[in-house]
Amino acid sequence: MHRFLVALLAALDAAVSAIVGWAVVLVPLLLMWVFAFGGLADWSALWPATVRIWQLGNFVPLSLSLDGDFLVEMGLPEEAGSFVLSLAPLAFAVLIAAFAARSGRRALRSGRWLTGVAAGTTTTALAAVIGNLTAGNPVASAEPWQAILLPTLVYGIPMLLGAVTGAWSEGDDGIVDRLHDIADRFPTGWREFPALMVRGGGMALAGVIGFAALAIATTVPLRGGSLIALYEASQVDLTGAILLTVGQFAYLPTMIGWSLAWIAGPGFALGAGTGVTPVGSQLGVLPGIPMLGLIPEHGSPLLLLSVLAPVAAGAIAGWGIRIAFRAEAHAEGSDHEPTAPRVVLAVGIAVIAGAGAALIAALTSGSLGPGRLAVTGPEPGAMALAVGLEVLVGAAILLLAPRRYEQRLGQWVRGDDDAETAGPKASTGGQD
Repeated sequence: MHRFLVALLAALDAAVSAIVGWAVVLVPLLLMWVFAFGGLADWSALWPATVRIWQLGNFVPLSLSLDGDFLVEMGLPEEAGSFVLSLAPLAFAVLIAAFAARSGRRALRSGRWLTGVAAGTTTTALAAVIGNLTAGNPVASAEPWQAILLPTLVYGIPMLLGAVTGAWSEGDDGIVDRLHDIADRFPTGWREFPALMVRGGGMALAGVIGFAALAIATTVPLRGGSLIALYEASQVDLTGAILLTVGQFAYLPTMIGWSLAWIAGPGFALGAGTGVTPVGSQLGVLPGIPMLGLIPEHGSPLLLLSVLAPVAAGAIAGWGIRIAFRAEAHAEGSDHEPTAPRVVLAVGIAVIAGAGAALIAALTSGSLGPGRLAVTGPEPGAMALAVGLEVLVGAAILLLAPRRYEQRLGQWVRGDDDAETAGPKASTGGQD
């Protein structure tokens, strides 16, 4: 495909991403302006508010300055009039990243993925510049360099990763193919090592995220009373309740990140000097946000069993990679599975899962309000260490187990009813 056409299509993708992101914010604000304020509020504030919320969703910290009369009306202390809001509604970034990665794959199929990535990133930067220049207001402000750089990175990095990972698996007749050729010259047992390690780390991280989401889904019916009570205390009408719910869904991925920190053990903070862990919770006064009603008020030593979830995720990843590793060895005409690559694979899977957990912790941390609420979310270092070690235990069990035990463990993971009878036959070559 011609270079100009590739750049044009990639730029169009980036423009659509920005426009859709703005529209997702503007439509609810417009509905609130019509139904909650009867169209009497200043409509010119809608666009600046839209851009600022979009920027927050792209990890741009916002400096808020509230009017003194508003503080008196709401009964808030004077020190609450100025603070930084940096805890991002992560749903924005997740959707943008998914769209950008898809655009990167499309640019790869065109044969000129570098051109596509450059065009998409440049267009996003231009949209960020336009948004920031038109979003001036006395309530919320952002540093210009952050308002331009961070949305550009949120779109550009996933687009680049989408193109590079696609090029690794499909080929690009360029630099990625040359790197693939270098990996193909590795000795037997190490040849597919990079791809297997990344795949295993991704499987383990996806498993831990799935367990974290399941923990939230389990908590909803258990603590639904607290959730409803906070909705009632907010005293909002139907329109306000709908908008409040939509806003909380934007923070659902953030809550999943907190849940991941909880099941891994380190927990998370909801203000300076606070902590929410399986053992116990130390909480101060919290904002009346309904979704915070899902946070457990008490812990139990039995809840420490939640750390088995990352171990199980690591075991599933190790089992899948052990099968793929054996298939690669058989494809090379060898039935031998070298131990050293399997050891490094287990460590590599744990490192990647731990690094991913640290990134999730960083993305789900920030400032939620003034004073003590400036410290909110999990700590990346503790998350990386806990998830990495727990995944390492699970992955090592399946990757390093002798074959007969690995087969029986694999059958247990699959839930086969005949695991007890299949194991001895496998170990004796099928003889009675």
